[in-house]
Amino acid sequence: MESVGEFFKQVRETKGLTVDEVASKTRIRSDFVKALEDGNFAKLPDQVFAKGFVRSYARSLGLDEEDAIHRFAQSAGAFYDKQDERERLKVRQVEEERKRRANRKAVGVAIGIAVITLIFLLSREQSSVLRRGTSELNTSKHTTSASTESADSADSLGQESVRGPAVSSEPPPAPTKPAQEARASESVSTTGITTKPESEAVSTASPGADGPLGGISIDGGAGSLADEQLVLDLEAVELTWVVVQIDGGSPQEALLRPGEKARWKGQDQFVLTLGNAGGVRATLNGQPQKPFGPSGKVAHDVVLKR
Repeated sequence: MESVGEFFKQVRETKGLTVDEVASKTRIRSDFVKALEDGNFAKLPDQVFAKGFVRSYARSLGLDEEDAIHRFAQSAGAFYDKQDERERLKVRQVEEERKRRANRKAVGVAIGIAVITLIFLLSREQSSVLRRGTSELNTSKHTTSASTESADSADSLGQESVRGPAVSSEPPPAPTKPAQEARASESVSTTGITTKPESEAVSTASPGADGPLGGISIDGGAGSLADEQLVLDLEAVELTWVVVQIDGGSPQEALLRPGEKARWKGQDQFVLTLGNAGGVRATLNGQPQKPFGPSGKVAHDVVLKR
């Protein structure tokens, strides 16, 4: 079976069309048309875009598109099989690098939580020790004050006992009832030493029942945020073939004509391949993206992610 390029060239020349006329009719660059006819697949975009060119070329010549695709697969199969293997290797490398970055981030978060927890525990233990020291100091001061008051009362009682009552030559007047009650009260107060009840002692603060760790609640990190969905919008300003790989899934292809729009949704990232880098305007979650390159240039492995 003759190659697809030779087949197209033969039909084109039979119909009296030039390469430029076919390029104008299909909106495919003339150098791509020439490369397709010559079987120079290395100068063509990725396989999905090349298939689109084959369909457009066959349609412009009034040929069966499926038969043209079959001829293309026979002609370029070996070339694109190797290219696909290289692309799969690139995608796998990108995914492995993303996983490594995620693991490093998780380790960093875990270390940060551990450091914060350690600082919190040390601060709590230091505060507990300080409270115990303050309480013991207050108790010691209270005990010393009570001992001093008791000693002063004992000295006063001893001095009164030594001096004894004054002797009078005249008989003392008969004491009245209020005076008797007052002397009885004084007698009671001088024969004993009153101390403050134990209930008035300063109580020491004690840590929790479980020691320094009692009552601690450690939050392992911020609550998991629900993953926000990624939305990619493309609007064509020129004829553009697009291949989109969503979250490492199977590639999806589309041919966008000027003014046409397309939308894809994912969770993590999009990997784009554009047959015409300057032929689209892109927004990610409503945020405009920078141009992917000049018009007419192929852009490979454009990664859009959070």
